[in-house]
Amino acid sequence: MKKTITFMQGNEVCVEAALYAGLDFFAGYPITPSSEISEHLSMRLPGRSGKFLQMEDEIASLCAIIGASLTGKKVLTATSGPGFSLMQEALGYAIMAEIPCVIVNVQRGGPSTGNPTHVSQGDVNQARWGVHGDHAIIALTASNHPDLFKITVEAFNMAETYRTPVILLLDEVIGHMREKLVLPEPGELELVERLRTSVVEGVDYHPYLPREDGRLPMSDFGGVHRYNVTGLFHDMWGFPSDNPTVVHGLIRHLVDKIENNIHQIARYKAFFLEDARTVLVSYGAAARSALHIVKNRRARGERVGLLELQTLWPFPYYLVREKCAAAQVVLVVEMNVGQMLHEVKKAVDRPEKVFLANRVDGELITPTDIKNIMRLIQGKGV
Repeated sequence: MKKTITFMQGNEVCVEAALYAGLDFFAGYPITPSSEISEHLSMRLPGRSGKFLQMEDEIASLCAIIGASLTGKKVLTATSGPGFSLMQEALGYAIMAEIPCVIVNVQRGGPSTGNPTHVSQGDVNQARWGVHGDHAIIALTASNHPDLFKITVEAFNMAETYRTPVILLLDEVIGHMREKLVLPEPGELELVERLRTSVVEGVDYHPYLPREDGRLPMSDFGGVHRYNVTGLFHDMWGFPSDNPTVVHGLIRHLVDKIENNIHQIARYKAFFLEDARTVLVSYGAAARSALHIVKNRRARGERVGLLELQTLWPFPYYLVREKCAAAQVVLVVEMNVGQMLHEVKKAVDRPEKVFLANRVDGELITPTDIKNIMRLIQGKGV
């Protein structure tokens, strides 16, 4: 079968992948550098019997998709730095109420208005810790268009599987660069559909009673069941409860359903790690430069490898520990002050062997930048 080959912008790839995954409803507020996602969906969704809403702000945008998800729709919103900050309270509600949804954050420089049109990876820790209280989160990323398409589909699949919000944490370079993409055929990528309850009308339905496999079947709002949804701690019927046993059980459920499934959630790519003595750990656009320098150094006979993370949260400590075990030097390549550096140091046996190659000035980190840091490390005799 002849494949469809196209050349498109990263934000547009995200749109096409969301539609492939079965996106029914989008609500959003335009903000650089994610605005093209809204623009393309405003044209694409109505033609597929989907719904597109331009909202008054980002708070309303996430609240709107939460409501649409409860009616049984696959939903998406897209934003960037300041808008993602505004979404945190509603994101916490979606976590507590276990509502599947996908949030794209195409990162820009910050804090505040920051640098709207330039690249940054400064929202890594916000994606993990922006919501108050104890919780777990899934945050995914990609460094090229084929991977972006697949990881966007995975985001929808994970949202449905774990009944949770999933964050697609991209960056401006990935969102705005144009690259070749071979579009997958229908059915080529696995799709996870909403797990709906088999409880019939008139029978007691427990919306927050997990099955043995941990999944929670849902009943669409407007259907045959009426049930309560709240941001408060709640029992298996969805009604508020401050009973310590109920509260403890719910917190453990919300965290464990994600953290205990890290082996299923973790996505990564490994390059030349079999004999690597210097391992670069990177993600997003920064990983493109990391891979370039790795290939260049390999051609010169140096034992350099790359671990490209596509799952940022829950952080795959076991994976980083395993892949970096034999390395003499681990170099974290990112575009912030070292937000992922701290997680890598916690993962490895010898944190003193972990170093940082970064830029925080709105420019893409280059292979030359990485090379210069590697020379400094070698000059110290590490």
